[in-house]
Amino acid sequence: MTSVYVDDVAKAHAFYTDVLGFETRMHMNVGGGTLFVTVGAAEGAQPDLQLLLEPGHGPIAEPYRAALRMAGLPCIVFSVTDLRAEYERLSALGVHFAQKPQKQGPMYLAILDDTVGNWVQLTQMKG
Repeated sequence: MTSVYVDDVAKAHAFYTDVLGFETRMHMNVGGGTLFVTVGAAEGAQPDLQLLLEPGHGPIAEPYRAALRMAGLPCIVFSVTDLRAEYERLSALGVHFAQKPQKQGPMYLAILDDTVGNWVQLTQMKG
């Protein structure tokens, strides 16, 4: 499990499941209106990996997220088998790309806005 700090856990959950295609692994209210939400890759595509969609407010998360965003760096990188097709699919859903697919060294990559404060990189290895 790895944390992804987000502006709004419910909005992040909707984006990561409805748009990116992840599946909900855990979704529970832990009290005081705080949600504990994890998502994972669709079955058969690394079901062990879970992303904890964690509130991004606080003395550690806020400066970290702001620095990554300002530098244009992704908070997380996902590998895809067909970057062009994924770019077309996500663009049709209204996803904003800060960087359209381009070749960089031994891979192709694109960077999208996850709508909750982060850049996310999609990567496809050449060949």
